[in-house]
Amino acid sequence: MFNFEELTHFWVYLSASPLLGLTLTLCAYVFAQWVFARCGFSPLANPVAISIAIISLLLVASGMSYQRYFAGAQFVHFLLGPATVALAVPLARQVPRLRRSLLPLVCALLCGCVTAIVSAVLVALLLGASPELARTIAPKSATTPIAMAVSERLGGIPALTAVLVIGTGIFGAISGRFLMNTLRVESHAARGLALGVAAHGIGTARAFQVSPEMGAYAGLGMGLNGVLTALVAPWLVPVLLGWMGH
Repeated sequence: MFNFEELTHFWVYLSASPLLGLTLTLCAYVFAQWVFARCGFSPLANPVAISIAIISLLLVASGMSYQRYFAGAQFVHFLLGPATVALAVPLARQVPRLRRSLLPLVCALLCGCVTAIVSAVLVALLLGASPELARTIAPKSATTPIAMAVSERLGGIPALTAVLVIGTGIFGAISGRFLMNTLRVESHAARGLALGVAAHGIGTARAFQVSPEMGAYAGLGMGLNGVLTALVAPWLVPVLLGWMGH
């Protein structure tokens, strides 16, 4: 017989365990992947967005603090670094093709990096955002650890930068296919590089779902764009702010 009181006591006990955050994260993502598959792998059913929504609702409904949740979820967070490094494996298999396309790749990376920073800062300022918010949003297309470090160096808000980075990745993964189909971009290399530069890790994950080639180029774009953003943003953002009178 169902006993609500016993269930409540069990939840209180379980919520005190660090493993609860890990369990919630894995269960939410498995369910999100199931929904993603049931929707025919449509970009609109992005599993990361669905997982975030599920976990947010659970935290609000249960009253659990983010600190308590992250005590368990940090194990998944730790794997972000090794997962990023592991992208070098499929990338190494594409080295011969990368060598043949070196000049176009470098030009595309430079243009993508500068465009991402300039468009973010100018749009934010033109819409009435403060200089601090403009500094916060500037590195949004870099992967999260790099973007947060760049934001802190610029005088932005690293925690808000992390949220903007995730939002950028989700939006890029959802809209990338439709945009590139509209522009008639057929090359998997070009599509992958664009996703990696504009939508970092989430876009790269989406690219790997399409093909290993697209995923390899996306991983390359994500990694090099992170490095370029760390080098370019600290001097480009102050120039843009000064040009806009801030």
